[in-house]
Amino acid sequence: MEKLPNLPTTKGPAGMFTGDVYFDVVYQGEEPSRMRANTVRFAPGARTAWHRHTVGQTLYVTEGTGLVQARGGDIVVMHPGDVIYTPPGEEHWHGATPGNFMTHLALWEAPAPGGETPESTWGEHVTAAEYRLP
Repeated sequence: MEKLPNLPTTKGPAGMFTGDVYFDVVYQGEEPSRMRANTVRFAPGARTAWHRHTVGQTLYVTEGTGLVQARGGDIVVMHPGDVIYTPPGEEHWHGATPGNFMTHLALWEAPAPGGETPESTWGEHVTAAEYRLP
C-alpha cells in the first residue's frame, strides 16, 4: 500500500478551456494501470473545448449544475450524482451552466502502451452559439 502525495491544484489552460477551470489530479496510474482521475471545478460559464478521448471518458458530477454535449447531439443538463459516459473517440464538451458552478470527477484511461494514439485530442473552443441552455 502507498499513500500518494497530493498534487497542487492546476488552472486549466486557455487552449483547452473557456473561463475559469481548475483541476486536481486524483490519480494517474503507471503501468500496468492506465487509469486517470481528476476533480475538475468549473466557474459559471466555464467549459472545455471540443475534445475526444481515445479510450472514452466517464464524468461523475459531485456538485452544481453542468452541461455536456456530444458533437451533433442534444445538450444534456447534469446534476450531482449524474454519471455521463462518452465512448472512445466521441467528440464532446462539458462545463458549468451560465449561472452555476459545477464540479465533476473525470475518469478515463490512457491507451495501451506502445501505440502512438494520444489519451485526448483537443479541438476548437465551443462557440457562444453552441454553448446555451437546452
